[in-house]
Amino acid sequence: MPARSLGLALLITCIWGVNFVVIKWSVADAPPLLVAALRFAAAAVPAVLFVGRPQVPARLLWGYGLAVGVVQFGLLYLAVQLGMSAGIASLLMQTQAFFTALLAARFLGERVTPPQLLGMALAFGGMAVIGLAAGGDVTPVGLGLTLVAALGWAVSNLLVRAAGGANMFALVVWSSLIAPLPLAGLAVLTEGWDAVAHALRAAGPAFWAAILFMGLGNTVLGFGVWSLLIQRHGAARIAPLSLLVPVFGMGASAAFYREAFPALKLLGAGLVLAGLALHVLGGRARARQAAGAVR
Repeated sequence: MPARSLGLALLITCIWGVNFVVIKWSVADAPPLLVAALRFAAAAVPAVLFVGRPQVPARLLWGYGLAVGVVQFGLLYLAVQLGMSAGIASLLMQTQAFFTALLAARFLGERVTPPQLLGMALAFGGMAVIGLAAGGDVTPVGLGLTLVAALGWAVSNLLVRAAGGANMFALVVWSSLIAPLPLAGLAVLTEGWDAVAHALRAAGPAFWAAILFMGLGNTVLGFGVWSLLIQRHGAARIAPLSLLVPVFGMGASAAFYREAFPALKLLGAGLVLAGLALHVLGGRARARQAAGAVR
């Protein structure tokens, strides 16, 4: 891969990792579902004026928008606001890879390979260790909500497969139009109109900069560049680099929030990362071996 492309891929994974710290900061004094609604509004407008509607059925567009906007990010923002650390959240969200494989096996008839099963076992063992080491920065409720958010991400992955060859950047931009209203409605329902109105009145330049970073930098720029890199160099080369997202996420959390990683917590994180690597890379190695045997 050319150095420029590798540098862009690393930049995007860094943005995605740091985004978890920005989420934690933004929900400290504002309703988390309101913040999520504003993030998707920033991702959709004005981008929809320049990007054509993806050629997918309306039900798929709505399903993707609700799975990503309401379930994945709505619950993630809520989990972080309820005490989930930014670093561990960036790690546990990657369990979407396991949920995707299990859902594909259940609904699409795909086979879960031995390396994938071993990777799942390692990762879920690591999550158990993290649970044992949980302090104030990893709450049981936050842990559960983060895993359900990862499940929402997995559902959206299956919807992407159903979309076939649709323009994924257009799908992300247009589906971002769907999330703001239900998220804002849930924010008013759970927090009350006064809390929502107060948060909007009190929002300063730093808050709106965070919204733009999450909406434009993380979603529009990040996904746009990532999609371009996959088109140029193939998913096999680019996708495994997403394993660096929790590395950047945990590093940023340690730097900005002084998140501690004692030995037991670090062991759990290492097991999860090892399981993810085995899940993503082990299947590719097995496929290459099989291809070589066929030749």
